[in-house]
Amino acid sequence: MKCFTHFIIALTVALLSVLALAEDSTPQQIVQATTDRLLADLAANKEHYRQDNEAFYQALNGILGDVIDAEGIAKSVMTVKYSKDATTEQIHRFEENFKRSLLSFYGKALLEYNNNGIRVLPSAAPDAGRASVKMEVTGSNGTIYPVTYSMVEVNGAWRLRNVIINGINVGKLFRDQFSSSMQQNKGDLDKTINDWGQVVAKTASSGQIKP
Repeated sequence: MKCFTHFIIALTVALLSVLALAEDSTPQQIVQATTDRLLADLAANKEHYRQDNEAFYQALNGILGDVIDAEGIAKSVMTVKYSKDATTEQIHRFEENFKRSLLSFYGKALLEYNNNGIRVLPSAAPDAGRASVKMEVTGSNGTIYPVTYSMVEVNGAWRLRNVIINGINVGKLFRDQFSSSMQQNKGDLDKTINDWGQVVAKTASSGQIKP
């Protein structure tokens, strides 16, 4: 079950860059095209990626590029309470740590998913620069899990801001974990940023995100 949720988070990471690039497409079209592209790449390169973890990481990192709203995501997880006093260097360092930890710990789930079925559902028209795209993912046991991508339009481009997996708000989970880490570290922002990979690893291994 953890493999399924890890797959969804990895797919979310991969979606971010394409969402930012496809300015003329609807949110639903972007999610569908990205899903198809990702699964096709995995079908062609899965065995190679299993033998070369660094190549797999670089491939995923290449999909992300420099077009995601990494700063916005980082500030959202840190919340205004902590980001308002953070330096630009700290924000950027957290962006990189967050991205690398997500790719490293959740990206592996992409190699284990056997594409039992992914269906992007018809979506309502965007409203005031916001949209939700719903998806159904079939697990290995035949169970269908709902996934909702929350998207916003930024400077004419659709970007993904959050994902809800079977009712679990992933963005809120990471925000809560960041706040808890800051309390445990007695307000030491640098330590919380530097240790963030361990927080993500603990989440991945404990299955806190599960249907």
